[in-house]
Amino acid sequence: MSIEIKVPVLPESVADATIATWHVKPGEAVTRDQNLVDIETDKVVLEVVAPEDGSISELLFQEGDTVLGEQVIAHFVAGAVVGQEVSKEQAEAAAPKAEAAEASTESNDALSPSVRRLVAEHNVDASKIKGTGVGGRITKEDVEAFVKSAGKPAASAAPAPVALSGERSEKRVPMTRLRKTIATRLLEAKNSTAMLTTFNEVNMKPIMDIRKKYQDEFEKKHGIRLGFMSFYVKAVTEALKRYPEVNASLDGNDLVYHNYFDVSIAVSTPRGLVTPVLRDTDTMTLADMEKAIRELAIKGRDGKLTVEDMTGGNFTVTNGGVFGSLMSTPILNLPQSAILGMHAIKDRPMAVNGQVEIQPMMYLALSYDHRIIDGRESVGFLVTIRDLLEDPTRLLLDL
Repeated sequence: MSIEIKVPVLPESVADATIATWHVKPGEAVTRDQNLVDIETDKVVLEVVAPEDGSISELLFQEGDTVLGEQVIAHFVAGAVVGQEVSKEQAEAAAPKAEAAEASTESNDALSPSVRRLVAEHNVDASKIKGTGVGGRITKEDVEAFVKSAGKPAASAAPAPVALSGERSEKRVPMTRLRKTIATRLLEAKNSTAMLTTFNEVNMKPIMDIRKKYQDEFEKKHGIRLGFMSFYVKAVTEALKRYPEVNASLDGNDLVYHNYFDVSIAVSTPRGLVTPVLRDTDTMTLADMEKAIRELAIKGRDGKLTVEDMTGGNFTVTNGGVFGSLMSTPILNLPQSAILGMHAIKDRPMAVNGQVEIQPMMYLALSYDHRIIDGRESVGFLVTIRDLLEDPTRLLLDL
């Protein structure tokens, strides 16, 4: 029985999509619900799974092709069993398409985002890896097998020396749809807003003392570790209540004040930076926030974020400190009016009760749209966050 494999229904705000990676070849036996292809949109990656046990008999689109919602991209033959040879008719039908795919990709060595990440993590030369994917493309399994056979762990692998003479080559890799969307939005934010950044510093010792004292008890009761992000989001939510301009956005000539608190959390994924949303943070406990943040981070890492996860958000928190950043000027996440950058915590000499002491210090950076937020509100907002973090009791007493 022949079945049409179609592109899923695309979200209303997404016009088209791109075939990112075919995970199976024509004629290759697959099982029900096995992932056949990744389809990349401007926001998320959609997976199309096998409807039955069987095999793909014909690919109508190759990797990199643009497709529309509900468009037929392949033909599927149901009834095959894993390990069973494909029928002669199926093989003959698949052969021309497979040859065409190989010919069309023979000179194209573009890697998928997940493969590029693995290649970078293990510091291996992609040209030395034999691809087993469609048209000879390199898959994640190929990279892992190559690393395993080489017997070199990622942590100790050293980069190959740069040859200063002899043959030199370049690799041209097309930008992913998500990367192009990010680039467009960042340029739009820089060019269409009066963006300004203000800084402050915060003594993180009180928060660190609380985590040290209650970490085990917190994890035992709630089943999750107590991190820093929940404190950041809690402090941001309280500060947004006091400075509604920071929780506002421009819509044409109107200034829209939001009476709810949806905070976007910047998450680094193999495909790029995304900003899933924590909704109604004013009703969430620290444990609720930690669980929600962890869930979004895992979904982002596995490429499982949905359009709903990333729609909305009135304010963004980004934590470059996890990568070692000491100070930065974050760019606005339109149409929001402000974004808070957290950074690495470092021991620094600080004045405490008239005495110089070594304390764990972190810089805060608030980038904001000066068309909406004045200096008084921006500095007041940042100082409020600092005060709440340096004296967490305020968060409990609503002071």
